[in-house]
Amino acid sequence: MTKTVPIAALAACLLATACTTEPQPEANPRATPAPAPQRAGQPIDPLKTAGHIAAARVAAVTGNQEGVRQNMEAMSEDMRRAMKLPDAGRPIDPESARAAVRTMPGVRSVAWLDRRKLLVRVTGAEHRSYRFIDQVCQRLDPLGDTLAVVVHLRNANPRTRDEADSLGRNCQLAPGDRALLQRDRQVDSLDPALRANFRADTERGRAQGPQQQAARDRAALEAIPEM
Repeated sequence: MTKTVPIAALAACLLATACTTEPQPEANPRATPAPAPQRAGQPIDPLKTAGHIAAARVAAVTGNQEGVRQNMEAMSEDMRRAMKLPDAGRPIDPESARAAVRTMPGVRSVAWLDRRKLLVRVTGAEHRSYRFIDQVCQRLDPLGDTLAVVVHLRNANPRTRDEADSLGRNCQLAPGDRALLQRDRQVDSLDPALRANFRADTERGRAQGPQQQAARDRAALEAIPEM
């Protein structure tokens, strides 16, 4: 025997459910999140590799040669990125890169120091950051493999000696890391580390006072052998 639910009770249940359900926030169609920059040098995911191997075997059994090729190329791409090896088949055209970066807000000028190092002069210290380097690299990403590019930012209007130093990083690596077969190059006229050591020595001499400094100078002069 079927049991009939009263319409009034059903309506009350639906009303209670509607009242207790939290309204979902409406998605803003204009809010488009910025794509995350690519990152190389990460360890190879064994589960992802196993999936490519299994898919390649299935494709080989079924006679799908295109599927075999795609999975083998995907494994090779993962290996290349883990080794931090730039893709020689996707070089970035220098003039296209300069044209893409030159129109960015806050950019004064763009120039290539060599085939892999891009110098971007910005209009203020607020643009001299790793976040701005990410934005530059995202402009270069459609043009080729950005793993071969090191972006250096330099403030065109420095107010202090520290702001005159350039800030550089590979597009897809952490600060201080380099791609495979990529040499480091001194961009600033004076090494920032050498400048920091000189500043520390100067501050240390001021803290010691003139008497201690004079005594050290006399000791240094006395240590010089006579001719």
